[in-house]
Amino acid sequence: MQFVRDAWDRFLLYLPLAVMALLALGTYWLVRGTPPLAEPSAIRPVRHEPDYFMHGFSVRTFDDSGRLRTEVIGEEARHFPDTQLIEIKGIRIRSFDAQGRLTTASARHGVSNEDTSEVQLIGKAVVVREASTDAAMVSKPRVEYRGEFLHAFLTTEKIKSHKPVELIRGNDRFSADALEYDHVEQVLQLNGRVRGTLVPGAR
Repeated sequence: MQFVRDAWDRFLLYLPLAVMALLALGTYWLVRGTPPLAEPSAIRPVRHEPDYFMHGFSVRTFDDSGRLRTEVIGEEARHFPDTQLIEIKGIRIRSFDAQGRLTTASARHGVSNEDTSEVQLIGKAVVVREASTDAAMVSKPRVEYRGEFLHAFLTTEKIKSHKPVELIRGNDRFSADALEYDHVEQVLQLNGRVRGTLVPGAR
């Protein structure tokens, strides 16, 4: 009996050590059997490549009341996800302000943001604001801008250009090397070589 009791005591004494050894062996076996982690793939640089095309298209946007705000028509369009811009060949635009006054634009090429609130017109660019009457029943003459480059902000009603432009307002004509116009503030700034022809109104 003494021999059995001594053997049992030794077994209990070394049992924790044996369990720890088994756990260590099990952990080592799991690590050996686990496949190596995949190497993290290198982040690919975003390329300036279109993610979709459109041909012979027309895109319309509407205001909260459902009225047509802007219509963009083009021969071909390419959307670039890296810049969130749309390049349009043969662009034509119709845009209505809150009072329903019409502005049209056209060019050989156009670069627009996704909501068409900002458009760069390139090559034989023309922007026309049709004649209208304001709330005080004062007539506003037809205004036309021409140039090889016009930057139109349709929502804020601004037009800019760093290249030669021609402005036709009613019967008056102006030309300049650069232009900034804010229709809301009724401020026109012509820079560089400025020339103008003013035609007196009929009495």
